[in-house]
Amino acid sequence: MENGRRSDKGRVPRATRLLEVDAWIDSTLYEAGFKLSETWENITIFFRRFRVYGPQRAVVEFFSEGVTLIAAGAVIMLALAMPAFEETAGDWRVQDDYAVTFLDRYGNEIGQRGIIQRDSVPVGEMPDHVVKAVLATEDRRFYEHFGIDFFGLLRAMSENVRANTIVQGGSTITQQLAKNLFLTNERTMERKIKEAFLAIWLEANLSKREILQFYLDRAYLGGGTFGIAAAADFYFDKEVKDLDLAEAAMIAGLFKAPARYAPHINLPAARARANEVLSNLVQSGFMTEGQVLSARLNPASAVDRGKHDSPDYFLDWAFEQVKEIAPDGATHSLVARTTFDPDLQHAVEESLEYHLRQYGEDYDVSQGAAVVLETNGAVRALVGGRDYGQSQFNRATRAVRQPGSSFKPYVYATAMEAGFEPGSVISDGPISWGNWSPQNYTRRYAGRVDLATALIHSYNTVPVRLARDHLGIEPIQKLTKAMGVETELNGHKTMVLGTSGMTVMDQVTAYSVFANGGFAGMRHGIRQLLTHSGKVVYDGARDTPAPHRVLSEQAVSAMNSILVQVPERGTGRRAALPLARSAGKTGTTQSYRDGWYVGYTGNYVAAVWLGNDDYHPTNRMTGGSLPAMVWQRFMAYAHRNIELKPIPGIENPLPERDETVVAATDGATGETDDLGTRTRILPPATKDVLDGLLERFRSAPALEQNGGPEAVSAL
Repeated sequence: MENGRRSDKGRVPRATRLLEVDAWIDSTLYEAGFKLSETWENITIFFRRFRVYGPQRAVVEFFSEGVTLIAAGAVIMLALAMPAFEETAGDWRVQDDYAVTFLDRYGNEIGQRGIIQRDSVPVGEMPDHVVKAVLATEDRRFYEHFGIDFFGLLRAMSENVRANTIVQGGSTITQQLAKNLFLTNERTMERKIKEAFLAIWLEANLSKREILQFYLDRAYLGGGTFGIAAAADFYFDKEVKDLDLAEAAMIAGLFKAPARYAPHINLPAARARANEVLSNLVQSGFMTEGQVLSARLNPASAVDRGKHDSPDYFLDWAFEQVKEIAPDGATHSLVARTTFDPDLQHAVEESLEYHLRQYGEDYDVSQGAAVVLETNGAVRALVGGRDYGQSQFNRATRAVRQPGSSFKPYVYATAMEAGFEPGSVISDGPISWGNWSPQNYTRRYAGRVDLATALIHSYNTVPVRLARDHLGIEPIQKLTKAMGVETELNGHKTMVLGTSGMTVMDQVTAYSVFANGGFAGMRHGIRQLLTHSGKVVYDGARDTPAPHRVLSEQAVSAMNSILVQVPERGTGRRAALPLARSAGKTGTTQSYRDGWYVGYTGNYVAAVWLGNDDYHPTNRMTGGSLPAMVWQRFMAYAHRNIELKPIPGIENPLPERDETVVAATDGATGETDDLGTRTRILPPATKDVLDGLLERFRSAPALEQNGGPEAVSAL
């Protein structure tokens, strides 16, 4: 007992140990803090030796703030530069080594792409006046700046102010090369920032001679030619080494606007531009007036090439297709038989230009693109913009724009696959999906409506309700991709009203599924690839996978039964064709930035987009207005003198002869179409007169071979 009590007294209680630990922590922290403050005080005392006072302090403070701002600016510049430097990934130095001659569907040559641009001529072997003509016009201080010429920019600005118009550009040759190699022609601030960084990057990675060589070899110079060597051959049937000063001046003038100054199209304009180049040579000090006088008095004349109307946007797209499908190990000098139809291409170009000239200013819209497919998937026409010479950016295959209400058929098609029918009733009423509450444009609701009515009149709440309550976003994404949309969809819930960007080629490919009975994988532009000796190395009918079904027959018939009513009594009445029944859908995006009409018959599928490159809003242009009018004009031409095929699920390929149609609203933007009523193709009175004339011609006696007045009067 006594020993037990003694051992208990020797044991330290747990509470005492905790107090000891707490005391140790407190003392340790106190000593550490004291040491740190003592160290900081010593550092402060040390740096006081360098403290300055009076005017010197202002200089030091200014320098210190400058260093801070420079550091912050460097971080910001790095953040801006990173997207630009991502563009340099890949082997951009290597020029495509394919040499492809393209034939249209009838076997006629339509253009060339690849190394047929002609072999590169080293800058050192070009005549001195050729190089000087380009430098004097495009970048006089090329050998003095580092990619961006601030002095040249100020000079250009002063000249433009003096002339009260744009007469000089401020971009250097390096900046132009950066745009040609890595960027597009879109007029956005992002593109200009990337261009500036890439110009500096090129200057750091290439010599001046290499930059000039790339520029002279890869610039588009009109007539389907790329590079100064190809231009010399096309316009003057000469090699670069043989160009005289007048011819060099004319080619140097093409870099600014090849379509406007191409001598085979507008020789007077080309000569006037060449005269400006000669003046630039004198003003820059590269030549004297006496040296250029002979070229002024004897301007160049281009070789007569006849009418050269190269479908350059189609050729650019087809060239990419060739590089994807050409078999490994095959020769790179090929002949491509394409699906291109020059007559239909001309009709599409004419319709787009006609309507933009007529109504572009009123609607404040400047650009457009269109693609036409035959229902078997053959690409018959492709227009990537108004003027290839002004901009080689292909808006049909590369511009990603919001489709607006033209996306809704993908939602409804998913619903049809899920068991819905055109007569299925759903509520058109106020709806919220999280913090998103979409509305119909009129702020009015139709209550319980069938799906056909909802799509024909483009109600917004119905596809949202379908996606939220019945379908989900993922199945819509999956079906849209299966139908041929290659652009990645954003997967946001607002996608169902067309906020996820798509290309014109995406739209026409996906809508072709409705036109060909539910099959995908049919789009093609190349029928065959052959060597110049005639050996077939690729045959589309043999080498492409078979089309596969992505929509059931029931879903296709249901969708077509709805979409044929859009141009008849819905938002697309301006797209109604006089001689064929069509189906389609309009699309208009927020703030009227984009207008779409995508439609089809039993013969063709076509998509039209109109908008502005800089994304500024149009003047209330809807998909049912100008885009539908463009579509109607060239599709009416396409259906002349052909056998009309019915749309799958629609028995009659001929249009219905309704006397009137009800007004409709494009739900994406809500602009009510102001057409009012639509008359018959031929009014009854006119039809009666023509029928009477036809009957008189049929009943008239035959004319005698040498018939006189009596025979004529019998009519």
